[in-house]
Amino acid sequence: MEKSLHDQKIIVTGGSGFLGSALIRKLEAAGAQKKNIMIPRSKEYDLTKDADITRMLDSFNPDIIIHLAAKVGGIGYNMKNPGSLYYDNLMMGAKMIEHSRLKGVKKFVAVSTICAYPKFTPVPFKEDDLWIGYPEETNAPYGLAKKMMLVQLQSYKKQYNFHGIYLLPVNLYGPGDNFNPESSHVIPALIKKFVDAVEQKKDKVEVWGTGKASREFLYVDDAADAIVKATMHYEKEDPVNLGSGMEITIKDLVNTIAKIMDFKGSIVWDATKPDGQPRRCLDVSRAEKEFGFKAKTSFEEGLKHTIDWYMKNKNNLVYSH
Repeated sequence: MEKSLHDQKIIVTGGSGFLGSALIRKLEAAGAQKKNIMIPRSKEYDLTKDADITRMLDSFNPDIIIHLAAKVGGIGYNMKNPGSLYYDNLMMGAKMIEHSRLKGVKKFVAVSTICAYPKFTPVPFKEDDLWIGYPEETNAPYGLAKKMMLVQLQSYKKQYNFHGIYLLPVNLYGPGDNFNPESSHVIPALIKKFVDAVEQKKDKVEVWGTGKASREFLYVDDAADAIVKATMHYEKEDPVNLGSGMEITIKDLVNTIAKIMDFKGSIVWDATKPDGQPRRCLDVSRAEKEFGFKAKTSFEEGLKHTIDWYMKNKNNLVYSH
């Protein structure tokens, strides 16, 4: 069923973040009116608190909610903060869905995480394998908290006929990513390391793990495009992967960034640090079949855009701990 976004009132939680900013641009390009999009700020609305969510929904009366808001970080951050990552993400998801149901929201779009998959999922990851095991330990609390939104949406569909969809984007990257060394993911963390090394004329860069683990990456504008397409055209309860369908080892990723940055020194692998999930690569056929999504941006092109953005903006970035 094709829907126009023109008259829909949409709340985008996390709408001022990395993916959120790209999503707002894509929603407007797809016909949503700026005045009909609400981006709740965390200073004003704590989405783990019932009263704040109720106040937000009452003030805006949304037709659609796209729930991107998450507390999230890389492997190091996840290992330090498993309790708060679990609690905050679980509460945000559960309360947002429940209050949306009570308010009569027409469609709830839950944007989850690749971390919801079991540690040893057959590659490429198929949505039907989401429950065959426990997630990778360093990000299991976060991944499981986000996975509960799928259980809740499917249960609410059965009992209340509440309409929600559940999307599983792979690791995202692109301009505007989080470059804070305390909490950044692998691509921005590596870009920062190599830029620093080149500028400080270092002869070596140290990298976590063995380099054997693999990842799949999706350019942020492609991810936003996929979410808009799913919001407009996807109506089923089955979860859907959002990815590019490419797989790259961390070693090849590191070498690619070093090459783009023209880094001539040596790369030192700290194998005492964890690799995280051994392999990540998605089966992306369901998204193409159900709502015509296929990633457009090549990986090297996306990396160059990301590095260019960081080079232009790095002196103005403020990292809050």
